[in-house]
Amino acid sequence: MKKFFQEIKADIKFKSAGPGQKLTESVGEKAPKEKPSQPPVRQPRQGPTNEAQMAAAAALARLEQKQPRARGPTSQDSIRNQVRKELRAEAAVSGDPEAPGSNTAPEPKEEGSAHLAVPGVYFTCPFTGAILRKDQRDARIREAILMHFSTDPVAASIMKIHTFNKDRDRVKLGVDTIAKYLDNIHLHPEEEKYRKIKVQNKVFQERIHCLEGTHEFFEAIGFQKVLLPIPDQEGPEEFYVLSEAALAQPQSLERHKEQLLSAEPVRATLARQRRVFRPSTLASQFDLPADFFNLTAEEIKREQRLRSEAVERLSVLRTKAMREREEQREMRKYTYTLLRVRLPDGCLLQGTFYARERVAALYGFVREALQNDWLPFELLASGGQKLSEDENLAFNECGLVPSALLTFSWDAAVLEDIRAAGTQPDTSILKPELLSAIEKL
Repeated sequence: MKKFFQEIKADIKFKSAGPGQKLTESVGEKAPKEKPSQPPVRQPRQGPTNEAQMAAAAALARLEQKQPRARGPTSQDSIRNQVRKELRAEAAVSGDPEAPGSNTAPEPKEEGSAHLAVPGVYFTCPFTGAILRKDQRDARIREAILMHFSTDPVAASIMKIHTFNKDRDRVKLGVDTIAKYLDNIHLHPEEEKYRKIKVQNKVFQERIHCLEGTHEFFEAIGFQKVLLPIPDQEGPEEFYVLSEAALAQPQSLERHKEQLLSAEPVRATLARQRRVFRPSTLASQFDLPADFFNLTAEEIKREQRLRSEAVERLSVLRTKAMREREEQREMRKYTYTLLRVRLPDGCLLQGTFYARERVAALYGFVREALQNDWLPFELLASGGQKLSEDENLAFNECGLVPSALLTFSWDAAVLEDIRAAGTQPDTSILKPELLSAIEKL
């Protein structure tokens, strides 16, 4: 074995010693090095002559006449599409289709939206009735509330407190603290100390000062901000002091307190975007916009919390009921759903809903579109599952997200009466104004 390794080492040394030499050559003589061959100089390529270009063009024309090719997208097409897109954007800005008071949905901006089942998610402004995009609703509501200060500052400040501050727990704590201040004034009108609120007070700073709209509320109900001296302190401090005029009207303070406690955030309502389509084989195909799948920051935090809880549950054995609840929780990641109802005549009634709305909202939506809205009916999901109007179930709990096709069915007693009257049960049941606006899917 030792001899074997010695032979391998010798062979490696021999190969690494370089090129060999003849014994007759002197050590100082070396083989002449070959000069690297010079690359041939490339002659500049000459373009085709005019005659060759004309012949090639004629041959190409004959070839296209014999075998036409499908024309794919070119750079000129992309430029034209970009120009059209910019022109549409400029026209939308100049025409201002999203001005307050307009109750028509703006045209979708995304490419290929003509094939979408719905252009997007839109909302109705509670003040102006304007149809707003998802990214416009908060700014428009804020603008409307700020404009309301000129007519009713108390109501505007209350709306600002409940709407502009997103942390509901902090809002409740601040509102309850303000109500406590007003209760002390109402119960002890002769006590001067209750009419003064120190702005730098720790409770005031932590619970009230941090909320938008609270300072406007104090000023609107009769408080004035003044500087008052403090015993054993060099400089004065800032206080809210209730005016004598407001103190003389305790009923007003009590009414303002009740308004503050009972108020709710001002929210834009979801626009149903009701549409009616002719009978079509495409009824079960839904091409939804990105709005149906986008989640807000609050929704992402909620999903993260649910995922963390799911990871913890993986370490324990789960029953069938536990697995079913987890499946339902997965369906809650959708915010909106697009629902279609196939009517007896084959027409399709379409509307947009929150994924967490109850089934009763769909029944009410369908009933508003019927000529005889008092007649009982049923809605059937895929597989013949009957949706009861009385059930307190949400759409995501029924598996009707992010889209679903349902079937309208008359109640058995109504269907018997229709046949007894000699009429067909598959006749049109929609209001005439909806039939006049019917579309092709």
